[in-house]
Formats: sequence, C-alpha cells, structure tokens
Amino acid sequence: MTASAARRRSALADRAAAAPPLPSDRLERVWAWGMADSVMSHVYRPSTPEGVAEALALARSRGLRVGLRGSGRSYGDAALCAEHICLDLTRMDRILEWNPQTGVARVEPGVTIGDLWQHTIGDGWWPRVVPGTMHPTIGGCAAMNVHGKNNFRVGAIGDHILEFDLMLPSGAIRRCSRTQNADLFHAAIGGLGMLGCFTSLTLALHRVHSGLLSVEPIAVHGLGDMLGVFRERAPTADYLVGWVDCFARGAALGRGLVHEARYLPPGSDPAPAQTLRVASQELPDTFLGVLPRSLMWRFMRPLVNDRGVRLVNAARYLSGWRHHGHVHRESHAGFAFLLDYVPDWHRAYRPVGLIQYQSFIPAARAEPVFAEQIRIAQRHRLPPYLGVLKRHRPDPFLMTHSLDGYSLALDFRVTRTNRARIQALASELDRLVVEAGGRFYFAKDSTLTRESLAAFLDEERVRSFLALKRTCDPDETLQTELYRRLLRR
Repeated sequence: MTASAARRRSALADRAAAAPPLPSDRLERVWAWGMADSVMSHVYRPSTPEGVAEALALARSRGLRVGLRGSGRSYGDAALCAEHICLDLTRMDRILEWNPQTGVARVEPGVTIGDLWQHTIGDGWWPRVVPGTMHPTIGGCAAMNVHGKNNFRVGAIGDHILEFDLMLPSGAIRRCSRTQNADLFHAAIGGLGMLGCFTSLTLALHRVHSGLLSVEPIAVHGLGDMLGVFRERAPTADYLVGWVDCFARGAALGRGLVHEARYLPPGSDPAPAQTLRVASQELPDTFLGVLPRSLMWRFMRPLVNDRGVRLVNAARYLSGWRHHGHVHRESHAGFAFLLDYVPDWHRAYRPVGLIQYQSFIPAARAEPVFAEQIRIAQRHRLPPYLGVLKRHRPDPFLMTHSLDGYSLALDFRVTRTNRARIQALASELDRLVVEAGGRFYFAKDSTLTRESLAAFLDEERVRSFLALKRTCDPDETLQTELYRRLLRR
C-alpha cells in the first residue's frame, strides 16, 4: 500500500467513525447463494440512476464502502459487503428499448435473464449467452462476464454487449463501448462491480426460428471419452455441456453424460408461432405431474449426502445409456435453465450450504488436471456432489476467466465440521490449476487466497485493471468481501 493510499484510508476511517449511524431499519442479513457465507449490511434499493447516485454520495460522505448486488446468485462473497452498504439493483428492472428487427435491447441492470427472454422470444430472439438459471440480472451477468453452454461457439456475455452507461463512485456517468472509453468497457465487463455501477446496458440477441432445440444425449465411460466427444462435436454443435459423476473411480473416473444441442433451421419447426410463445417455454409446475416443483428441494434433502448422491448419480448414468443417441426436441428454457427445474434447490444443502469450485484449464492439460482434481477430492473424502464440464474460448476482457480450454465446476456440501477440510482441499486444487496455467471464476469463488492468485495478480492485465480502479474509484468506495479478500491493495 502506498503512503497516499494509507493516508486516504485513514481519513475515510476517521470520517466513518465520526458520522452518525445509518438507519437501523436498513440493516439486513445478506446471503451468498451457496448459503455458506452471509453478512449484515445496510441495504438500499434504488429504482433510478438518481437513487444510485444518492446512495454513492451517502457512502462517500460517511467514508463507507458499497457492494453492488443483483439477484444474489453468486455462490460466494462476490456481492457481500459486511457492515457497510449493499446496493441492491433489482428494482431497476425496466427494458428501456427493444428492436425486434435488429434483435438489440437496452435494459436497466436489474432486468433478469428471464425478463429478457420472455420479452423477446415471441419476436424470434433469444439471448446469445445465458447461465444455467434465468434469475441473474443482466448487470450482474455483465459484472461477472458470465458464460453458458455455448462459450466455445459465441464467447461470454460481454462479447454481445454493444455499449453501457457506467456510473462511477463520484456520480459521473461514462458511456462505454468498443470505440468509446474502450479501456473502461473491457475492464468493467468482468470487473466484479468494482469500477462503477451499470445504469443501462445494450446487447445483441440471437435470431431463432423455433422455440425448440435439437438435443442429443451421449453417455461416456470416462473423462477422456467425454473430452473426445467435445472435440468431435464442437465444430458443429451450438451447445455442449457435460455432467460428470465424481463418485466413479478407476477406469470409470469422470464417466457421465454429454448433451449436445443445435438450433433448428428455418422451416424445421411446423408450428414456430406456438413454440416461440412464452407459455411453450415455461418449465412445468410439477415433477412427474404430481409433486409441486416448489417442494422438490425438501424431497432432495434426504439424498444430499454421500450415499444418496452416489445412488442418484448411478441411476442417472444408467438412464443416460438408455437414452444414448436418441435425438429429441426441447425448449430453449428447458435446455438452458436446468438449475430452475427445482426452485431453491440450494436449500437442500442446509443447515450450512455449499461451495462451488470452478477452474479453467488449457485444452492440452485439461484431462490430467481434472482427473487429478477428482482423485484428490475423493482421497480427502470430499467427493463433489455435482461436476459440470464446459468448453471455452478466450475473450478480450481484462479480468477474464476464460481461455482456450475447458472448465470443471465442482459442488461441495459444507457441514459444520468440514469447512476447514474443504479449504485445505481447495488450496491443493489451486496448485494444480496454477501449475497448468489455468484460471478461476470469481462469481463462484469462496476459497481462493492471495497466495493462490500470486501469479495471476502479477499479470499485466490485472495491474492495468487495478490502475483503472485507482482512477475510477480512488477512495475504494466500491468493495465486496471478494475484493477485500483477493484484490484490495
């Protein structure tokens, strides 16, 4: 820390100590999506850019820090700001402009992925990039530069953002695009909400000629076979995603299912006007026509343990072989938003929660690194309850997690006694990733340390990001627990 930064921090601390307390009715417990982390924050919910500016001015006047938050779908502490101000942007949820001829939409940051596709699909447009749930906000997705099952084909969401308005902590607004304030454009997308607050975003959608996709499930015997399917199918597929059974060992290590999906060409759907209706996309209200989806997480709870997940995985794998190669048609929402089939599924991990560990490895090293990650987790007696494999390509954003390779996301159940063991496991997995030249995804992170990120933090692009942070936010008004843990100078 420089001497000037230390003096500024001391002055801010003095200002915070001298200021009267914030209203107690603003104080709330704010949870990470994984429920393993939570903080107490003073929550403000502006509905206009002017309201955002007022909250930022309040923070500056009192020497407080502000954490920006969308719908709170980050698994870890990326949107937590303990004992200071949480700026919840979900009330800024208007679609400001929509052009059904060009497929370009301008939205406020609190618009969710679900809001967007429901507004546009009737005109034959679908978001080019969506995560595994429709509930994240567009602002949150941009701040984390989220990816989907088609990253290898179209990149991350930032590749399809045309421009945005960004409010700096000073209250000034900067319009950013690839030609205007381009440095800020490439830093704020994927910038963790640490440079400013999006007040509007303009993005391009994808033309679709049907509300259905052609989907093929492919069962594989092991991790090598799965990667082989990705290599074979990636040149022609629109989407690819792999489910990995992380309980399997030996020759079956990494066995699982790959799902390939393709858009239907014009004329393939005999009734596109019907399949492009929102009602045709909505997920069913019941499971097997009987059990309300809203109650499903309660029935999952008895199975969220080593024995239960092992049985569920074995059943899913055997079912996958029965459907191997059987091409069928599925709605865009049904294929994209698997996590939404069971609302509040994360509550099945109670009483503590879950942590997701997601790493990105160059293609040439992916198989040995991911196989060793699974083996190490098994040796620690902490088998991941869910493993998801995706293919990726590089992008031009400063704080990008992406590369020419693959990612493996691993879900770990947290109990009252195993948190320290999971942290030790994560540190061991970190070494594998760093040695392989891999990257991490901050939207999911709960375990990284500065030591694990030493090589990453020394990269020129990260130094450039932190220099821009000093320019845009010299008082470090914008902070979260993730930023404090990993990047704060």
